[in-house]
Amino acid sequence: MTEPDDLPVAGTAVLLRATAQGFEVLLMRRPDRGSFSGAWVFPGGKVEQRDRRDGDDEQDDARRAAVRETFEEVGLVITDPVVVSRWQPPVGAPVRIRTWFFLANALDAPQGALQVSADEVVDATWITPADALRKHAAGEWMLFPPTWVTLHQLSRFGNPGEALSAGGVARHFSTRIVESDLGTAFEWEGLRLETGSLPWRIVSS
Repeated sequence: MTEPDDLPVAGTAVLLRATAQGFEVLLMRRPDRGSFSGAWVFPGGKVEQRDRRDGDDEQDDARRAAVRETFEEVGLVITDPVVVSRWQPPVGAPVRIRTWFFLANALDAPQGALQVSADEVVDATWITPADALRKHAAGEWMLFPPTWVTLHQLSRFGNPGEALSAGGVARHFSTRIVESDLGTAFEWEGLRLETGSLPWRIVSS
């Protein structure tokens, strides 16, 4: 089945902050309403008209949206985000938005509290990818599959530079949902995420 090209588009910023032990990412919890209700996500949102430029493509528009939304949601200014992935939602999903993920080095991130948008963010924290995955496995945090997979991929890197150097070309994830006796699984080309029970498990498909 050919995917439509006229889906709404969004941009997401995966912020990386160096630490003595490696690096942390910024995750924030959405309010218990609307899209991603109660989930921990990276900053980001839909492309708006002000993000569009004549002659630029969808990825460029999404990059500008990711930069703008990051400032609006957590008060951080980022520059030169590097594309890492594009997520196509499954057919039949109640809300379908194609989302581009970008990595960005948060060099000027404050050590104290972030300036969060109270309407869009309940909580925000810097955390290692491994610790975020552990919180999800323990049932403490809700993560959606694109966030989980991104954290899983980042957990193999030792510092922001290694992660950023692996970006630059978007891996395309066209999501398929598969139901079985083991529960729900999400499939992409070469990848399968088993979500029937905690902890989630990723395998080659």
